[in-house]
Amino acid sequence: MAQVNATIAGRQFRLACEDGQEEHLQALAKDLDERIGGLRKKFGEIGDTRLTVMAALMLADELSEAARNIRRMDEETNALQDARMVATDRAQAASSAVADAFNSAAERIEGITKKLNASLGNGVAIG
Repeated sequence: MAQVNATIAGRQFRLACEDGQEEHLQALAKDLDERIGGLRKKFGEIGDTRLTVMAALMLADELSEAARNIRRMDEETNALQDARMVATDRAQAASSAVADAFNSAAERIEGITKKLNASLGNGVAIG
């Protein structure tokens, strides 16, 4: 397990993380530190605990919004997949109907050709 030293709200923290996640953890700590710094500039010195809670609530709000967006996108993706399946089924049905129509037309033409050949009877054949 890796160790990372991070400064958040002017205080040093030694944090543990999975190997290979050090840069990610540093970036998260930096983001939190910047959020707390921004809140400090906006609201002044209202206490580290309050600033940390406010920053945590901001992050929780962003996470909640992201989760809502993911759920909405999942629903849209599912609806699009359902629509694609319906469209595929309709296209296959239309293709089958066209093939059946061509086969039927070919059979009718063949029947007409046989009748014409039979009615000519003098050795001239069509088709």
